[in-house]
Amino acid sequence: MALLQSNGMAVGTAAPPFSLPGTDGETWSLDTFADAKVLVVVFTCNHCPYAKAAEDRLVELQRDYADRGVRLVAINPNDAERYPADGFDAMTARAKEKGFNFPYLFDETQQVARAYDAACTPDVFVFGPDRRLVYNGRIDDNWKDAGAVTRRDLRDVVDATLEGREHGLDVVASMGCSIKWKP
Repeated sequence: MALLQSNGMAVGTAAPPFSLPGTDGETWSLDTFADAKVLVVVFTCNHCPYAKAAEDRLVELQRDYADRGVRLVAINPNDAERYPADGFDAMTARAKEKGFNFPYLFDETQQVARAYDAACTPDVFVFGPDRRLVYNGRIDDNWKDAGAVTRRDLRDVVDATLEGREHGLDVVASMGCSIKWKP
């Protein structure tokens, strides 16, 4: 498994549009989230240990912030032919098993991941109400043990964005498995 860090999309970049199938049978687009005060886009997958470690934290984040206008969407860009554990049927099963309370989308062509310059799973992008990037970095400071976390970067960024202020964090890149690009 190749460990990579996020590339660091420039703050202020407009969210690239997308239209992708979800494990819930719906097609989701950037416009679907037009009413969100904050949109969190996470590139993830089923098999990566870093992505798996983030799942409960993402479910908790969506649960804790849903009534404040925060929407989270997870996108799996991995090559499902070479990595069957990341195929659509497996995604659907994983979303049910983990109780995902956010859309889990399949980027089969990998065009969306390329548009976001995503590099790893998980790779986290936070957009404000104008759909301009405010953050591309890690979820928190301990990917292995949620109980040992001392800095909750993603939550701090979401709070700041909801309050209309800059987050002021020294951004630490997300790290995880490399996206499994098609040949």
